[in-house]
Amino acid sequence: MSKRQIEIFTADCPLCSETVQMVQELACSSCEILVYNLGQERQKAQQYGINAVPAIAINGTLVLTGKPSREQLQAVGVGQP
Repeated sequence: MSKRQIEIFTADCPLCSETVQMVQELACSSCEILVYNLGQERQKAQQYGINAVPAIAINGTLVLTGKPSREQLQAVGVGQP
């Protein structure tokens, strides 16, 4: 089974921290979570067209920007193998 790569772009904000924690709680054993600080990963963020944080990409596709709800995370596949 291949890993599902979840990338979270943050900027040291409280909403970003809450989002990282929520993703970590929902993630399954086949999820690989990578957290990037926007200030240090500007080029990677530009590749996705990110202009707001927190932002979440799954398997190379930007799926959410702004603080998501649990339901939104589950709807885009966080926690599913």
